[in-house]
Amino acid sequence: MSFSEKLRDFSRAGHLPTLLTALLYFDFCFAVWVLNGAMAPYISQELGLDPAQKGFMVSVPVVAGALMRFPLGVLSQYIGRKRAAMLEMGVITLCLASGYLLVRSYTAVIAMGVALGVAGASFGVALSLGSGSYPPRYKGLAMGIAGAGNSGSVLALLFAPPLAKEYGWRAVYGLSVVPMAVALVLLAVFAREPQDREDKKLSDYLKIIVDRDAWVFNLVYSVTFGGFIGLTSFLPTLFHDHYGIAKESVGKYSAISVIMASLLRVAGGWLSDRIGGVRMLYGLCGVIAASVALAASLPASPWAMVGLLVVAFAAMGAGNGAVFQLVPLRFRGSTAVAGSLIGEVGALVGGFLPNAMGLGKKYTGSFAPGFWTIVGLTAASLVALALVVPSWTKSWMGAGGKAVEKDLAESGT
Repeated sequence: MSFSEKLRDFSRAGHLPTLLTALLYFDFCFAVWVLNGAMAPYISQELGLDPAQKGFMVSVPVVAGALMRFPLGVLSQYIGRKRAAMLEMGVITLCLASGYLLVRSYTAVIAMGVALGVAGASFGVALSLGSGSYPPRYKGLAMGIAGAGNSGSVLALLFAPPLAKEYGWRAVYGLSVVPMAVALVLLAVFAREPQDREDKKLSDYLKIIVDRDAWVFNLVYSVTFGGFIGLTSFLPTLFHDHYGIAKESVGKYSAISVIMASLLRVAGGWLSDRIGGVRMLYGLCGVIAASVALAASLPASPWAMVGLLVVAFAAMGAGNGAVFQLVPLRFRGSTAVAGSLIGEVGALVGGFLPNAMGLGKKYTGSFAPGFWTIVGLTAASLVALALVVPSWTKSWMGAGGKAVEKDLAESGT
């Protein structure tokens, strides 16, 4: 089958309008989620924050969003993913309008960070909504496309700093209402609820909290996504405080790395469908550990740091795609709940990283502790995978993490 034929087959295999509107929903939610991080140099200067306060301010939306992911995923299993997404976007719109009108102090910024966390809860719902109508042979690619919505952080990094300079950082909250409202309308009109949702008791969904395989995915995703969101949120502060980059320009240095992560997420899902997500993760974790360890040395040139981060973020993005090629194979019928839990734990680790950076700078004079945290988690992930992969291969996945043969046959390949 040629590439064009495969593309046509993919577009017919599921519901493309739902996938694309889920991508847009996740994209704009992700942009809102990291707004405080993108504007951190402006907020910090006006409010006179020290390094530890900066790290905490940046971490609050990440942690709040992480804590909301699993509850939203469970809610979506009962009211439907489309309804859950629309409800979430409505709440976000109200929070952004309130932020524009009411945020005037550090305490209010922290409270706004909790409100921005609502946007970070979109992960499991967006991916499950977008990929729900696609068969096993295309799960990785569909998940990768929906998950590429983390490119929304690029929008925040590129547009929030210059807008904050021109109109003030509080106005950026108000301006963000417009794209969120557009995404809400498009999803309401064009998306439809997939038919892969299973009706279970709440206790059945909650069993995933103690599932061993879920916690292996949690650990790996703490590296691939936790490392991504933690670094993305803190990069504007890193480039401004350590390298002296102007506040309005920090997003340009950060965006290159984030773009690579978003693009490689799709490629990671597509390749994982073909060679297996586990095979992908073994190699990608090695790349992440090496590049982040080098970044921990804080090279003198900001462009050297950008180069190392591009490599690290590319591997993290592809790793995200690989993880979520495996998740729907393991947790059929409850992907929204499983994805929300895995995304929650991964994002919680991401919320810890800005604190590690800020506290490291305050007490040791270096941002290196945050980088070394990622290296340690990567090593632990490789060990965990090596221990569980033999049992996975005997039960629910094919060699290397591919879909098992019966699923491929049922899906027509």
